[in-house]
Amino acid sequence: MQFSDRTAIVTGAAHGIGLAIAQRLQSEGVRLVLGDIDSDKLKGAVETFSGGSDVIGVAADLSSSGGADQLVREAITAFGKVDILVNNAGGGVIRPTLQHTEETIRATLDRNLWTVLNCTLAVLPHMIERGYGRIVNIGAESVRNGLYMHAVYNAAKGGVHGLTTGLAREFAGNGITVNTVAPGSTKTAAVEALMNRLEHAAARADGADQPTGTVGEMIMGIPAAEILEVERQTLALIPVGRHGTVEEIASAATYLASDESAFVTGQVLSVNGGSSML
Repeated sequence: MQFSDRTAIVTGAAHGIGLAIAQRLQSEGVRLVLGDIDSDKLKGAVETFSGGSDVIGVAADLSSSGGADQLVREAITAFGKVDILVNNAGGGVIRPTLQHTEETIRATLDRNLWTVLNCTLAVLPHMIERGYGRIVNIGAESVRNGLYMHAVYNAAKGGVHGLTTGLAREFAGNGITVNTVAPGSTKTAAVEALMNRLEHAAARADGADQPTGTVGEMIMGIPAAEILEVERQTLALIPVGRHGTVEEIASAATYLASDESAFVTGQVLSVNGGSSML
Protein backbone atom coordinates (compact mmCIF):
# COMPACT_ATOMS: atom_id res chain seq x y z
CA MET A 1 0.00 0.00 0.00
CA GLN A 2 1.08 3.58 -0.50
CA PHE A 3 2.39 5.36 2.58
CA SER A 4 4.71 8.19 1.68
CA ASP A 5 6.33 9.82 4.72
CA ARG A 6 3.28 9.27 6.96
CA THR A 7 2.72 9.56 10.70
CA ALA A 8 -0.19 7.83 12.43
CA ILE A 9 -1.85 8.03 15.82
CA VAL A 10 -3.43 4.74 16.92
CA THR A 11 -5.54 4.86 20.07
CA GLY A 12 -6.16 1.92 22.37
CA ALA A 13 -2.88 0.59 20.98
CA ALA A 14 -1.45 -1.21 24.00
CA HIS A 15 -3.02 -4.56 23.03
CA GLY A 16 -5.54 -6.35 20.83
CA ILE A 17 -6.84 -4.80 17.62
CA GLY A 18 -5.11 -1.47 18.23
CA LEU A 19 -1.70 -3.08 18.63
CA ALA A 20 -2.26 -5.22 15.51
CA ILE A 21 -3.13 -2.11 13.49
CA ALA A 22 -0.03 -0.32 14.76
CA GLN A 23 2.16 -3.30 13.87
CA ARG A 24 0.72 -3.46 10.36
CA LEU A 25 1.20 0.28 9.82
CA GLN A 26 4.80 0.09 10.98
CA SER A 27 5.42 -2.72 8.51
CA GLU A 28 4.36 -0.23 5.82
CA GLY A 29 6.93 2.31 7.03
CA VAL A 30 4.55 4.55 9.00
CA ARG A 31 5.82 6.44 12.07
CA LEU A 32 3.65 5.70 15.09
CA VAL A 33 2.20 7.43 18.10
CA LEU A 34 0.49 4.88 20.33
CA GLY A 35 -2.15 6.19 22.72
CA ASP A 36 -3.66 4.29 25.63
CA ILE A 37 -4.90 4.91 29.16
CA ASP A 38 -2.91 1.96 30.55
CA SER A 39 0.61 3.33 30.90
CA ASP A 40 2.21 0.01 31.90
CA LYS A 41 0.79 -1.97 28.99
CA LEU A 42 1.55 0.92 26.65
CA LYS A 43 5.20 0.93 27.69
CA GLY A 44 5.40 -2.80 27.03
CA ALA A 45 3.75 -2.38 23.62
CA VAL A 46 6.19 0.33 22.54
CA GLU A 47 9.10 -1.91 23.50
CA THR A 48 7.92 -4.63 21.10
CA PHE A 49 8.58 -2.44 18.06
CA SER A 50 11.85 -2.28 16.18
CA GLY A 51 13.14 1.12 15.08
CA GLY A 52 12.35 2.73 18.42
CA SER A 53 12.83 6.33 17.26
CA ASP A 54 9.82 5.99 14.96
CA VAL A 55 7.43 4.78 17.69
CA ILE A 56 6.40 6.66 20.81
CA GLY A 57 3.69 6.07 23.41
CA VAL A 58 1.46 8.66 25.05
CA ALA A 59 -0.52 7.61 28.11
CA ALA A 60 -3.70 9.68 28.35
CA ASP A 61 -7.41 9.45 29.15
CA LEU A 62 -8.89 10.09 25.72
CA SER A 63 -12.43 10.34 27.04
CA SER A 64 -11.42 13.86 28.11
CA SER A 65 -10.61 16.62 25.65
CA GLY A 66 -7.42 17.39 27.58
CA GLY A 67 -6.13 13.85 27.09
CA ALA A 68 -6.85 13.93 23.36
CA ASP A 69 -5.22 17.35 22.97
CA GLN A 70 -2.14 16.05 24.77
CA LEU A 71 -1.93 13.03 22.45
CA VAL A 72 -2.09 15.13 19.28
CA ARG A 73 0.26 17.77 20.67
CA GLU A 74 2.93 15.20 21.57
CA ALA A 75 2.56 13.53 18.16
CA ILE A 76 3.19 16.81 16.34
CA THR A 77 6.09 17.66 18.65
CA ALA A 78 7.73 14.28 18.00
CA PHE A 79 7.17 13.94 14.26
CA GLY A 80 6.04 17.34 12.99
CA LYS A 81 2.67 16.23 11.68
CA VAL A 82 -0.21 13.75 11.91
CA ASP A 83 -1.45 12.21 8.66
CA ILE A 84 -3.53 9.32 10.03
CA LEU A 85 -5.76 8.92 13.06
CA VAL A 86 -7.03 5.45 13.93
CA ASN A 87 -9.73 5.75 16.60
CA ASN A 88 -9.60 2.28 18.13
CA ALA A 89 -9.89 3.00 21.86
CA GLY A 90 -13.03 1.41 23.31
CA GLY A 91 -14.18 -1.22 25.77
CA GLY A 92 -17.74 -0.74 26.93
CA VAL A 93 -19.72 -2.64 29.53
CA ILE A 94 -21.68 -5.56 28.05
CA ARG A 95 -24.78 -6.64 29.96
CA PRO A 96 -28.58 -6.87 29.62
CA THR A 97 -29.98 -3.38 29.20
CA LEU A 98 -31.98 -3.27 32.45
CA GLN A 99 -28.90 -4.30 34.43
CA HIS A 100 -27.02 -1.20 33.34
CA THR A 101 -26.51 1.67 35.75
CA GLU A 102 -25.89 5.31 34.99
CA GLU A 103 -22.23 4.64 35.74
CA THR A 104 -21.89 1.74 33.29
CA ILE A 105 -23.79 3.62 30.57
CA ARG A 106 -21.52 6.64 30.96
CA ALA A 107 -18.43 4.43 30.94
CA THR A 108 -19.56 2.78 27.70
CA LEU A 109 -20.25 6.11 26.00
CA ASP A 110 -17.02 7.65 27.29
CA ARG A 111 -14.80 4.83 26.08
CA ASN A 112 -16.38 4.27 22.67
CA LEU A 113 -17.89 7.56 21.51
CA TRP A 114 -16.20 10.36 23.45
CA THR A 115 -12.72 9.01 22.74
CA VAL A 116 -13.48 9.21 19.00
CA LEU A 117 -15.02 12.67 19.24
CA ASN A 118 -12.22 14.11 21.34
CA CYS A 119 -9.35 12.72 19.26
CA THR A 120 -11.02 13.69 15.99
CA LEU A 121 -11.72 17.24 17.16
CA ALA A 122 -8.14 17.54 18.37
CA VAL A 123 -6.57 16.48 15.07
CA LEU A 124 -8.96 18.00 12.51
CA PRO A 125 -7.59 21.58 12.56
CA HIS A 126 -4.08 20.25 11.89
CA MET A 127 -5.28 18.04 9.02
CA ILE A 128 -7.31 20.89 7.52
CA GLU A 129 -4.26 23.17 7.62
CA ARG A 130 -2.17 20.57 5.80
CA GLY A 131 -4.91 19.58 3.33
CA TYR A 132 -4.57 15.86 4.02
CA GLY A 133 -5.91 13.33 6.47
CA ARG A 134 -7.07 9.78 6.95
CA ILE A 135 -9.40 9.13 9.88
CA VAL A 136 -10.26 5.48 10.48
CA ASN A 137 -12.72 4.64 13.23
CA ILE A 138 -13.23 1.19 14.70
CA GLY A 139 -16.97 0.61 15.02
CA ALA A 140 -18.87 -2.61 15.61
CA GLU A 141 -20.82 -5.08 13.50
CA SER A 142 -23.23 -5.49 16.43
CA VAL A 143 -24.69 -2.10 15.46
CA ARG A 144 -26.18 -3.88 12.42
CA ASN A 145 -27.06 -7.29 13.81
CA GLY A 146 -28.42 -6.27 17.23
CA LEU A 147 -26.29 -8.69 19.22
CA TYR A 148 -27.78 -9.68 22.59
CA MET A 149 -26.68 -7.59 25.62
CA HIS A 150 -25.13 -4.96 23.31
CA ALA A 151 -27.84 -2.26 23.19
CA VAL A 152 -25.94 0.39 25.17
CA TYR A 153 -22.65 -0.54 23.51
CA ASN A 154 -24.40 -0.24 20.14
CA ALA A 155 -25.67 3.21 21.06
CA ALA A 156 -22.05 4.31 21.50
CA LYS A 157 -20.67 2.53 18.43
CA GLY A 158 -23.68 3.58 16.35
CA GLY A 159 -22.74 7.14 17.21
CA VAL A 160 -19.30 6.45 15.75
CA HIS A 161 -20.88 5.12 12.55
CA GLY A 162 -23.09 8.21 12.26
CA LEU A 163 -20.20 10.56 12.99
CA THR A 164 -18.27 8.95 10.15
CA THR A 165 -20.70 9.91 7.40
CA GLY A 166 -21.22 13.45 8.68
CA LEU A 167 -17.50 14.19 8.96
CA ALA A 168 -16.74 12.57 5.62
CA ARG A 169 -19.09 14.89 3.75
CA GLU A 170 -18.09 17.99 5.71
CA PHE A 171 -14.34 17.63 5.25
CA ALA A 172 -14.02 15.90 1.87
CA GLY A 173 -13.00 19.21 0.31
CA ASN A 174 -10.08 19.46 2.73
CA GLY A 175 -8.43 16.27 1.47
CA ILE A 176 -9.62 14.31 4.51
CA THR A 177 -11.34 10.94 4.31
CA VAL A 178 -13.28 9.44 7.21
CA ASN A 179 -14.25 5.77 7.31
CA THR A 180 -15.13 3.08 9.83
CA VAL A 181 -14.11 -0.57 10.09
CA ALA A 182 -16.86 -2.58 11.79
CA PRO A 183 -15.40 -5.83 13.17
CA GLY A 184 -17.60 -8.82 13.74
CA SER A 185 -16.71 -11.23 16.53
CA THR A 186 -12.93 -11.03 16.86
CA LYS A 187 -10.80 -13.38 18.92
CA THR A 188 -8.19 -11.22 20.62
CA ALA A 189 -5.75 -12.82 23.06
CA ALA A 190 -7.62 -11.25 25.98
CA VAL A 191 -11.01 -12.50 24.79
CA GLU A 192 -9.64 -16.00 24.22
CA ALA A 193 -8.19 -16.10 27.72
CA LEU A 194 -11.49 -14.84 29.13
CA MET A 195 -13.52 -17.51 27.34
CA ASN A 196 -11.20 -20.24 28.59
CA ARG A 197 -11.69 -19.09 32.17
CA LEU A 198 -15.45 -18.83 31.72
CA GLU A 199 -15.57 -22.39 30.40
CA HIS A 200 -13.99 -23.56 33.66
CA ALA A 201 -16.27 -21.32 35.74
CA ALA A 202 -19.42 -22.59 34.00
CA ALA A 203 -18.40 -26.16 34.75
CA ARG A 204 -18.62 -25.42 38.47
CA ALA A 205 -21.90 -25.07 40.30
CA ASP A 206 -21.33 -21.49 41.42
CA GLY A 207 -20.14 -20.24 38.02
CA ALA A 208 -17.71 -17.94 39.82
CA ASP A 209 -14.17 -16.78 39.09
CA GLN A 210 -14.84 -14.24 36.37
CA PRO A 211 -11.70 -12.21 35.66
CA THR A 212 -11.46 -8.50 36.22
CA GLY A 213 -9.50 -6.01 34.14
CA THR A 214 -10.48 -4.31 30.90
CA VAL A 215 -12.15 -7.32 29.27
CA GLY A 216 -13.46 -8.95 32.44
CA GLU A 217 -15.05 -5.68 33.53
CA MET A 218 -17.19 -5.64 30.39
CA ILE A 219 -19.22 -8.64 31.52
CA MET A 220 -18.73 -8.54 35.29
CA GLY A 221 -21.69 -9.92 37.23
CA ILE A 222 -23.16 -11.88 34.30
CA PRO A 223 -23.23 -15.67 34.84
CA ALA A 224 -20.49 -17.48 32.95
CA ALA A 225 -22.97 -19.85 31.29
CA GLU A 226 -25.00 -16.92 29.93
CA ILE A 227 -21.95 -15.28 28.42
CA LEU A 228 -20.84 -18.51 26.82
CA GLU A 229 -24.32 -18.97 25.33
CA VAL A 230 -24.08 -15.53 23.73
CA GLU A 231 -20.68 -16.55 22.40
CA ARG A 232 -22.16 -19.69 20.83
CA GLN A 233 -25.05 -17.74 19.31
CA THR A 234 -22.61 -15.21 17.88
CA LEU A 235 -20.49 -17.88 16.23
CA ALA A 236 -23.61 -19.53 14.78
CA LEU A 237 -24.37 -16.26 12.91
CA ILE A 238 -21.06 -16.33 11.01
CA PRO A 239 -21.24 -18.27 7.70
CA VAL A 240 -17.46 -18.53 7.53
CA GLY A 241 -17.72 -20.54 10.75
CA ARG A 242 -15.03 -18.88 12.84
CA HIS A 243 -14.13 -15.69 14.63
CA GLY A 244 -12.11 -12.98 12.95
CA THR A 245 -8.48 -12.27 13.78
CA VAL A 246 -6.90 -9.00 14.81
CA GLU A 247 -4.71 -9.17 11.71
CA GLU A 248 -7.79 -9.24 9.47
CA ILE A 249 -9.17 -6.11 11.14
CA ALA A 250 -5.76 -4.46 10.86
CA SER A 251 -5.62 -5.20 7.13
CA ALA A 252 -8.90 -3.36 6.49
CA ALA A 253 -7.89 -0.41 8.67
CA THR A 254 -4.52 -0.16 6.94
CA TYR A 255 -6.13 0.06 3.50
CA LEU A 256 -8.44 2.86 4.64
CA ALA A 257 -5.43 4.68 6.13
CA SER A 258 -3.43 4.45 2.91
CA ASP A 259 -3.12 6.75 -0.10
CA GLU A 260 -4.81 4.03 -2.18
CA SER A 261 -8.16 4.67 -0.46
CA ALA A 262 -8.38 8.31 -1.59
CA PHE A 263 -11.77 7.76 -3.31
CA VAL A 264 -13.28 5.94 -0.33
CA THR A 265 -14.95 8.09 2.33
CA GLY A 266 -18.03 7.98 4.52
CA GLN A 267 -18.10 4.19 4.46
CA VAL A 268 -18.56 1.50 7.08
CA LEU A 269 -16.51 -1.54 6.05
CA SER A 270 -17.77 -4.68 7.79
CA VAL A 271 -15.17 -7.35 8.49
CA ASN A 272 -17.53 -9.98 9.81
CA GLY A 273 -17.26 -13.36 8.07
CA GLY A 274 -20.67 -12.75 6.50
CA SER A 275 -22.64 -12.39 9.76
CA SER A 276 -24.57 -9.59 8.06
CA MET A 277 -24.52 -8.73 4.38
CA LEU A 278 -25.21 -5.57 2.43
